[in-house]
Amino acid sequence: MKVGSYRDVQPESFFNGSVLKRILIGPKDGSPTFAMRLFTLKKGASTPYHTHDWEHEVFIVDGTIKVVSKDGEKIVEKGAFVLVEPNEEHQFVNVGDKIAHFICVVPNRGEQ
Repeated sequence: MKVGSYRDVQPESFFNGSVLKRILIGPKDGSPTFAMRLFTLKKGASTPYHTHDWEHEVFIVDGTIKVVSKDGEKIVEKGAFVLVEPNEEHQFVNVGDKIAHFICVVPNRGEQ
């Protein structure tokens, strides 16, 4: 069993530090199937609009995020969850007035 705090996980920084990713649990921890990541988006920051062949399960921990897909845009807030299906184009944009955090779970191959 692994028990920890996100505060103890060194983040990877993207886009001049506007997006941070912490791998909370993943292949390096012996997780056989899934990787759990915590993303932090500074005010106005976004992930790229992209696609890949694995799914995401996302839970909004804090903040207000615009989820963008080919089907349109949806505003989600703390407590919301999102399923991004394999090969679905997607993007997460912090549209709130503070830092936003979301948990993203993917198959290990999405984090290797």
